[in-house]
Amino acid sequence: MKIGLLSDNHGYLDDQIKSHLQDVDEIWHAGDIGDISIIDRLTTLAPVVAVYGNIDNHITRSEFPENQILKRHGMTFLIRHIAGRIERYNVGTREILAEQKFDALICGHSHILKVQYDKRYQLLYINPGACGHHGFHYVRTLITFHIDDGKIHTMNAIELGKRGAIEQ
Repeated sequence: MKIGLLSDNHGYLDDQIKSHLQDVDEIWHAGDIGDISIIDRLTTLAPVVAVYGNIDNHITRSEFPENQILKRHGMTFLIRHIAGRIERYNVGTREILAEQKFDALICGHSHILKVQYDKRYQLLYINPGACGHHGFHYVRTLITFHIDDGKIHTMNAIELGKRGAIEQ
């Protein structure tokens, strides 16, 4: 199963993002969608699983939860927009991690692409960075990866170009 993972669109979706998601089985969105129409456009490519982020309005919050727990091909994933820093998560994230074992924690919010194994919680921390133009990041990013038999493999961090370099 191939996953396309993105976060922090802030209402922006270009053809370059869509081209990297053409062959995925599912799209996972870690929040700050910015406009519900982004989801409508993504669902033309693949089924979408999403959480709302701190900038998302009441419409997006009525469509998507704060947290998603997914089981795919022998792995359990927690997706939430704001989780805090690796190994020093915010209270809400720590409460969820205390209740259930996860193989991976997926979050957004920081606009910083980061994939790192968390020894303390024994899970893979994945933040795809930001694929929109709003924020302090320099390069827009997303991630693709495969899940098979309880393992993540073939993970690719994809650079989409500089933030603010909107094509006309």
